[in-house]
Amino acid sequence: MSQQFSVETAVCTEYQRLLADCQRALEIWDEHRAEVCQSRLRGKEAGDELLRLQAKYARAYTVLQRHANNCLLCQLVSRIEGQVSENSSEALSGNEMYA
Repeated sequence: MSQQFSVETAVCTEYQRLLADCQRALEIWDEHRAEVCQSRLRGKEAGDELLRLQAKYARAYTVLQRHANNCLLCQLVSRIEGQVSENSSEALSGNEMYA
């Protein structure tokens, strides 16, 4: 129980900010892509804009991943989540044996 509490409360605010930036970049790219598809826009300008938005999302995602790999708090939370997940899987497989 204490591990679960730690995972839920150990929050890296920088990770949350970067995740929000990444999600927003993806939303903007998706919205613009949908606009281009619906209006059947063609041409270099529309393509360039989609590529620019895709690159912006890719950069945001890379920054998020780099942070997660370098942040001690994020690494700790990831390890704890892995242990919780592993324990849950073991508990489920153990229950199946007795079912």
